[in-house]
Amino acid sequence: MTQTANSTDQRMADGSGQESGESRRFRSGSEDGGRITVADGVVQKIAGMACREVSGVYAMGTGTTRAVGAMRDRIPGTTGPGMAQGVGVEVGENEAAVDLDIVVEYGVSANELGKGIQRNVKSSVERMTGLDVVEVNVNINDVHLPGDDGDAASGSGTGADGEPRVS
Repeated sequence: MTQTANSTDQRMADGSGQESGESRRFRSGSEDGGRITVADGVVQKIAGMACREVSGVYAMGTGTTRAVGAMRDRIPGTTGPGMAQGVGVEVGENEAAVDLDIVVEYGVSANELGKGIQRNVKSSVERMTGLDVVEVNVNINDVHLPGDDGDAASGSGTGADGEPRVS
């Protein structure tokens, strides 16, 4: 959760150190040896925004979190879905792991969508925080069908006329 720039980072940056790679990216953030801290919530919001940017993502979160989000949206003074809805993160000193729960739009290739989300989230989090993203897990929990009333979690088993589709 904390990234530290120190004299080792300085030696690596100028080529005098023996270590390679990951710490080098932090040297410019704090040349006086201070600490750069990235909160879990920051990584959650970045990952949530990056996921929503990918075409084919209808909503984020499990059925329960989407239902709670829908109730919250009805409260005056609140604005839209929370950017961290459907996003779980683990943040270490130099690395982060991201778990996403999504609803896809009908007709979208789930495999291609998942790969696109992984690429976009990984690049966005790494670019904005300097953390190495070690994994992005995409959990597809539902599919939004055309003509749904906007509640992707319903799954009621009834047809468009309200009659059961299966006897």
